[in-house]
Amino acid sequence: MTKIRRPSRTARVLLPAAVAGVLLSGCAQADPAPAAAPAGTATATTGAPSPSAPTVTVTPPPSTGPAAAPKAGTLLVSDFGSDTVTFVDPARGATGSVEVGTAPYGLALGKDGRAWVATAEGVAVVDTAARQRLALVPYRTDTGPVTTGEYRGGGMGIALSPDGKRVYVGVNVPGGNGTLEVVDTASAKVVDVVDVGRRPFDVDVSRDGSAVYATNHDSFDVTVVDADSLAARRVEVAPYGTEGGLGSWLKPHYTAVRPSDGRLLMPFEGERLAVVDPATGRVEIEEMTANTHQHGAAVTADGTLFAVGTGPIDPSADRGPSLTVRSPEGVERVYPLDGPHEDVAVSEDGRTAYVTGGFTRDGYWDGISVVDLASGGVKRLPAGSRPLGVVVL
Repeated sequence: MTKIRRPSRTARVLLPAAVAGVLLSGCAQADPAPAAAPAGTATATTGAPSPSAPTVTVTPPPSTGPAAAPKAGTLLVSDFGSDTVTFVDPARGATGSVEVGTAPYGLALGKDGRAWVATAEGVAVVDTAARQRLALVPYRTDTGPVTTGEYRGGGMGIALSPDGKRVYVGVNVPGGNGTLEVVDTASAKVVDVVDVGRRPFDVDVSRDGSAVYATNHDSFDVTVVDADSLAARRVEVAPYGTEGGLGSWLKPHYTAVRPSDGRLLMPFEGERLAVVDPATGRVEIEEMTANTHQHGAAVTADGTLFAVGTGPIDPSADRGPSLTVRSPEGVERVYPLDGPHEDVAVSEDGRTAYVTGGFTRDGYWDGISVVDLASGGVKRLPAGSRPLGVVVL
């Protein structure tokens, strides 16, 4: 284990507001009211459509009969700047979209081909073969009016239990602590609600399904939830400390569960990897090398970690956007990217990474970067509207 002490990072991050406002990337204090949506972002609505009679839009419509099922390897991205999910052929771009609900965030894909999408209005259920929304499951948690933008209320992180019987979605409540809602997949109804921390960016499940982890951005922690009893406990994960409070940029974002031992891998700033034992709450720190603000994280079956760098907090000291690929032994390769990105998925053969350009803050773009992991070549591909979540079908 390597311990890193870089107090200069904290000093750089806690900048006067006039200076910090012009810097690219990072996640600072949540506004009391949702931020205004950038140009091109879906406008706010004042209510959710009825779950019993969902409005479904398929684009482009099939010429005859039902839509063709997407071929293996097709990507599905959530369009945070719209109200759709988009199917993307990684060789040629978008092939169609389905309306799911306002400002979709995270995605989870079941073995049955159904995708579960966390939106501001509820959890959408999408049949990816038919390209249709089957249902919209409303939240029990009161999140206020349906809005768009970085701090909007509603679902954020989302994950499926290994047996496919439960969906867990982290629900943001603007200005307060969030919840973890448990959806029964057979009935498509919320069956339980658990209190968690502030702004649950990510939700993950242990490999055996016994525990659920909500990564809470604004409270510097992970809520560990027993899947059977729903007993919850807080584990603080703050390798730079919590002195900045809501104004700090040095908070947890996304988590990957290491297959070999179930520990939680949480990258920070391209400098520190927090390795969390969810059973004991112990946090160990390992060194990282990208030196850039990091968001999305994913891990493959062999333990390789993928971490998305969104860009510098301080352009005079930090590096630009990148994708870090870290071996189980800790060896890193850093792939430079053009512009901010948010999340990442990996092809089944492990040769290609797909990095979404949506980004939760300003600077996003409407596409994905396709990274050839052997050659380092990067292809930018138009795909959706401010795409955040991504899964490989």
